[in-house]
Amino acid sequence: MDLDPIVHQPTRLRLLMALSGVATADFVFLQSSLGLTQGNLSTHMTKLEEAGYVEVTKTFENRMPKTRYRLTDLGKERLDAYWQALDAIRGLREKG
Repeated sequence: MDLDPIVHQPTRLRLLMALSGVATADFVFLQSSLGLTQGNLSTHMTKLEEAGYVEVTKTFENRMPKTRYRLTDLGKERLDAYWQALDAIRGLREKG
């Protein structure tokens, strides 16, 4: 019942939850909706990308850079496993 430390970090958990409800989300949307600084968002997304939980696509729209994020299948599996682990912990607490 170990909790994945990549997912368990509060900001990364919020990012994964936000991405779990959409096909993709751009940097500006995530930054504004979660109230994160550019540096904070970038650092956490790099960690999630390195873990293989998030896919990053960088393009240009009207000559402006646009960064979009998508939750990968592995990211979905790890998020689901995280909730299952929490449920298991809660189950133990309720029985104890």
